[in-house]
Amino acid sequence: MLLRIHRSADNKEVIGLCDRELIGRTFSEGEISISINEGFFGNQPTSEEEVIRVLMNGDNITIFGKRCVDLAVSHGILEPDSCRLINGIPYTTIIRI
Repeated sequence: MLLRIHRSADNKEVIGLCDRELIGRTFSEGEISISINEGFFGNQPTSEEEVIRVLMNGDNITIFGKRCVDLAVSHGILEPDSCRLINGIPYTTIIRI
């Protein structure tokens, strides 16, 4: 899993989390096109423990890939039916206000 934490102008955490093998790929379906790149999702592998810690506290989180989504679901961070599929790959965005 790759994880990158960005800071917004108002100091909120914006988090990109994806399955490692998806980096460099673009997924398109209808009007939707999502590029999985190191600029947003990073390039450093991260432990499951660190991912869970970050996801529990993040303000704006984009999760892409089956393993990452399954990990978030298994820890109660998101509901399984809150994800969408693009080219068969699950993804979601969590925004905490």
